[in-house]
Amino acid sequence: MAERVTINEVGLRDGLQNQPRHVDTDHKVQLLNALLAAGIRHVEATSFVSPKAVPQMADAADLMTRLPDRSHIDYSVLVPNVKGYERAKEAGAHSVAVALSCTETMNRRNINMGLAQAEAVCAEVMRLAAADGLIGRAYLSVAFFCPFEGQIAREVVTWLAAAMFDAGAREVIVADTIGSADPMHVRDVFDDLTRRYDANLLSGHFHDTKGLALANSYAAFSAGIRKFDSSIGGLGGCPFAPGAAGNAATEDLVNMFESAGCATGIDLEKLPAAVAVAEQCTGKALGGRWLNWRRTQQAKQAVRAVGSN
Repeated sequence: MAERVTINEVGLRDGLQNQPRHVDTDHKVQLLNALLAAGIRHVEATSFVSPKAVPQMADAADLMTRLPDRSHIDYSVLVPNVKGYERAKEAGAHSVAVALSCTETMNRRNINMGLAQAEAVCAEVMRLAAADGLIGRAYLSVAFFCPFEGQIAREVVTWLAAAMFDAGAREVIVADTIGSADPMHVRDVFDDLTRRYDANLLSGHFHDTKGLALANSYAAFSAGIRKFDSSIGGLGGCPFAPGAAGNAATEDLVNMFESAGCATGIDLEKLPAAVAVAEQCTGKALGGRWLNWRRTQQAKQAVRAVGSN
């Protein structure tokens, strides 16, 4: 039986959060429907952050009322603090995620808190989620390299993961927020974590700033990880982290894992339609390596067809 790999689509949140062109709720729903049509079943839909800080997410509560097929799709939302958690719970969220950066400076730039305070706030949200019967998930941001403080010691990642699990988190997502990790570092970090925790409680989130998102994802896979974040067309990048380019493209991860004999449950040939919707929403040309290859092949076939007439 083929290994099962879960792809968690974060384009609606991480992908859109810092786009200069405003994307309204109707277009978000249109993009979501295109993703669902391709077989995606795990989606980070929005975030309940301050609309002043992240205007693209100002419609979070409205979007929640329009999420289709909520009984069969694993929707999650990001919350920055207890206030955001309460808003998300009121809007009907069943799964919430916090983002805890691994350094003092990144936490201050991101949520205006030091590391100790940020850890305490995130732990409180995880405890509330557990008590309320919600799924709590914790991102460990800049888990490999911080744009302000440099490389992160593996012991820091392990310590913060323990803090989140102890507080009730059901999943910890290890994030290469600025795309500066390398496969050996990724393997070492996940080897440390999987010696302490079931690999099914962990997932990876990689950015493609230096072209290593696929290599890093496969390094995590080789350490036993079977769940990965991705963003359609490679959309995204943290607005508070200098140099944080786009996320791993959904179509690239699906292509890589399916080519390696894994099952994702996603129809690769239907993802270009979702990329096209994302392009319309953002006004940007998008697409990962696989999609660019596919477009090249289609262009060659068109030329051959004309030549044969």
